[in-house]
Amino acid sequence: MKALLLSLLAISALHAAPQPIFDGKSLDGWKIENAPYWTVKDGVLIGESDNSEYKKKGSNLWTTKEYKDFTVELEFRYTSKNVTDERVDSGVFVRNSSDQIQIGVSGSKKIDLTGSPYIGAKKGYPIQAEGVAEVLKAGDWNKMKITAKGPVYTVEINGKKVSEYTSESASEKGPIGLQVHGGTLMKVEFRNMIIEEL
Repeated sequence: MKALLLSLLAISALHAAPQPIFDGKSLDGWKIENAPYWTVKDGVLIGESDNSEYKKKGSNLWTTKEYKDFTVELEFRYTSKNVTDERVDSGVFVRNSSDQIQIGVSGSKKIDLTGSPYIGAKKGYPIQAEGVAEVLKAGDWNKMKITAKGPVYTVEINGKKVSEYTSESASEKGPIGLQVHGGTLMKVEFRNMIIEEL
């Protein structure tokens, strides 16, 4: 019995307890790439573009820590600031700048592809998430859960599994990133961001 208990404790020790990757107060543990679009207010991480010289480039926000297999859970909300369209183009990068889980409207497809994998090496979306329209709350907070286990990415929106994809360009280890896409005026917000290393 004692040996079994020790074995169970050893197994549980292999999996780190879930940890926040955003402290709700600052950008500690993150680094900005390109435009200075990222701020923190009232426990919310905000990426908001403007008409400055950075508009065409956009901005990414990366964790300073790198991860192998993990599950990340977060809440997101987005708003368009465009006059001519309602495009908000954001997402969560998975270990590199090529592999991303989309949030909002794709600039190339012109449709909302939230929950779909965008794979830069394939120059697009190899699959589209299913059933998102039934669960996505426009203009409100939504929950996203991404599990990256090896090259397999599984995505849930508000508790519903919407996509699973095996990426040929997956990295074994890397940071997690958030995006404000260039070329559009938009605001994306994140909160309650927790990661569990597997």
